[in-house]
Parts: sequence; C-alpha cells; structure tokens
Amino acid sequence: MEATGTDEVEKIKSKFMSAWHNMKYSWVLKTKTYFSRNSPVFLLGKCYHFKTEGEYRALHPFLSRNGSNFDKLHTEISGNVEEFRRDFISRIWLTYREEFPQIQGSALTTDCGWGCTLRTGQMLLAQGLMLHFLGRAWVWPEALDMDSSDSESWTSSTVRKLTASFEASLTAERDPKILPRPRRRPARRDRDVTEMRNEVYHRKIISWFGDCPLAAFGLHQLIEYGKKSGKTAGDWYGPAVVAHILRKAVEEARDPELQGVTVYVAQDCTVYSSDVIDRQCSALDSGRGGTKAVIILVPVRLGGERTNTDYLEFVKGILSLEYCVGIIGGKPKQSYYFAGFQDDSLIYMDPHYCQSFVDVSIKDFPLESFHCPSPKKMSFKKMDPSCTIGFYCRTVQDFEKASEEITKMLNSSCKEKYPLFTFVKGHSRDYDFASSSLHEENDLFSEDEKKRLKRFSAEEFVLL
Repeated sequence: MEATGTDEVEKIKSKFMSAWHNMKYSWVLKTKTYFSRNSPVFLLGKCYHFKTEGEYRALHPFLSRNGSNFDKLHTEISGNVEEFRRDFISRIWLTYREEFPQIQGSALTTDCGWGCTLRTGQMLLAQGLMLHFLGRAWVWPEALDMDSSDSESWTSSTVRKLTASFEASLTAERDPKILPRPRRRPARRDRDVTEMRNEVYHRKIISWFGDCPLAAFGLHQLIEYGKKSGKTAGDWYGPAVVAHILRKAVEEARDPELQGVTVYVAQDCTVYSSDVIDRQCSALDSGRGGTKAVIILVPVRLGGERTNTDYLEFVKGILSLEYCVGIIGGKPKQSYYFAGFQDDSLIYMDPHYCQSFVDVSIKDFPLESFHCPSPKKMSFKKMDPSCTIGFYCRTVQDFEKASEEITKMLNSSCKEKYPLFTFVKGHSRDYDFASSSLHEENDLFSEDEKKRLKRFSAEEFVLL
C-alpha cells in the first residue's frame, strides 16, 4: 500500500514537472542573430559569402571591366544569403515535444527539460541519413515558405539589409500547440521523378525520428537502449552515451532501407581503421553486394572544466569538411546541435523549444515543425568541453580519404604532443593486450561497453 502511494506521488510530481517544463519551453523572448557581411559562413562543409557583387568589385579593383575575372571569382562563391537560408532550413530540426504516447516505465508524455542531448543526437543522425539518401546538394523545395507571414520576403531589395542581421527566433511567435497546416504545392503532371523520390525520403527520414514507440530512432526507442547503460526517462544524457545509443539504434533497425548504413563509435579517442572497414564490408541483410556507408562518432573533450580555445581552429576545420554531419555539444547541461560557424561563433540548432506531438504515421503529416526557420549563434568560448563529433563516409574509399584529411587537420592544429583524437591502422583488439576478445551478451551492450558507458556517464575522459 505504501509503495502504491509512493508511485502516485511520483506520477503527480512527474506531471507537475512536465507541465512546468512545457510552459517554460513553449515560449521565449524573440531574439536576433547577427551575421557579418565581411566573413564567410560555413554550414556542414559548404561555404557561403554574403557580399554583393558591388562590394567584391570595390575590394578587387584589379578586376577587369568586362567582368570575366569577376565571373570566375563569382562562380567560386557557394551562394548568397537566400541559398544559405534555404540550406539551413532544409536540415532536420528535432525539439522537445509534448503530448506524445507515454514512455514505457514512466508517466512522461514529454521530454521537456531533460531530452535535449537525445534530440541533438537525433539531429546529427538525421543529417547523416540525409547525406546517405538525399545527398548534400538537396534542399527542401518549400524551405523559403517557412513563416512567410511573419517575416519579410527574401527579395533582392531586402538581401543587403538581412545579410547584416538575420532575425532569428525559434518561436517565430508561433503557439506550439497549434501546428501550421501543411502547404501543398500545386500538382504538376511533369513533376520530376527525382523530386518525387526525394520527397518520399524526406518524409521517411523524419518518420524514423517520430515520437512513438515503433519509430526506429524515436525518443521511445532511444530511451530503451539507454536503459542498458543505466539511464532512464527523465535522466540527463551526455553526448558520449548518446553516441553509443545511436549506434545500437542503427544496429537494431529493421527497416530494409537502413541496412546499408552502420555506425562506429571511437574508443578512447581512437578510430581503428580496420574496425571501421569491417563494419562497412559486413554483409547486407538483403544479400546484395557492396559496402555499407558508415557514420563515425567520436566522443571527445575539448579541455578540462572549460573549453580550451586552442581547439577553435580544429572545430572550425571539422565543420568545414564535406564529411562532417555536425557536433553534439552545447553549454553545460544544455545541448545544442552545432552545424557551422562564422568567425569565432558557432552556428547551431536549439532543441529547447516545446512543440506538440506530430503523428508521423499519417499521410502528408505537416513538415514545418521539423525545420528550423532561423539559425542561432554562440561564442566558441561558451561551449561545453564534452561533445561528440560526427562524420559520414559512403564508401571505404571515402573513409580512407576522410581519415587522411582529418589526420592532417589534427596534426596541424595540435600544439601539444597528442592530437584530440587519432586514426590508427588495425583493429582495437590488436592494441588491447590486457583483455581477451569481447563476447556480446544477450542484452544490447557487452560488459566492456557497459564499463565504457559508465565512465562516459561520469564524464571521465582521457585528457590528452
């Protein structure tokens, strides 16, 4: 009887905290994010310049009047403000949600206040899947229709003003409990087959992250995997633990579309090349030939209690690579998904915004709440040192090329004797002389993995 009473108190306490967090994260003051016209902006391996043609001519008086040299320079510029905004909005944004199906073993129907690192992990994985199925050049055709009623139209007359200051608000003055009706583009008989295929995969990727028990990478499934490392719904998850949870989620995914993707998590800041290649070359369940694409997750620590600014150039270099799928990081106990930078500020998407549950199982479910209308920026100095870096490699050749490029970057940015993490040849077991080979148990994590996860949970990293 006493136990029953205690359970009731815990349920009431849980509901009260959920209600408080829902209110806390359902509205925030409108803020502005400023971008400089004088510095390039990098977003997941793409570079954007916000200077106008006239400004480039002023900076380059040697350019000929006929514009031939300028045209050559202009073609090297990846895009302008509108293209950057379209690219940013096309990334999948996953935030706190409320009123979703109850999480098994708890009274929780929202992740407000505790699920931010799981959400940023979802965003990183989603970017990897977007690269795999859609490619880096893909953009959502309706990206620039986002919040058109609340913002100025992005015409040529407003570009110059908006390059100096993007008005960026995660709320966009929306009531999170009222989902916008999906905008339907007029049907076209000559609609491109590729565009239709991309739309199918766009929706499918989002559906894998739905807030329901059956979604492969939804919050419910991730929490189940997290239980194996001692985490429960309502606990705070660190970026290293989330990396291992994502790996298990991809390994256990049963959708045939996901059989061509695997995840590798670096051990103690070391990527063992043969282990990665073994994962890529493992037989596909479908019996088809070929290799798997790999998403490599590297949990690292960028300093002691505070982030060491010596790592700034390395982080910027990582986000400049075409292989990068972002960084799970943030401020202390507040996780963000870092996707780019300008100067010494990181560009990120913030999961700390509570939106209503969306049933992704229905046809043509609304997509707007899964795309962030505007970016946020944060000084690198404020970044928490604990983070997980992600890369995507489609083939073994891509992995070998990426490891070579990243190693050069690590060595050039390393002022100390040891780099932040390393790529080494061979298997992990070749360097583990003190223990016998690992044997997986019936549950999801081996004993060695459990020990490693427990160490990560306590945020005990090997500082190099």
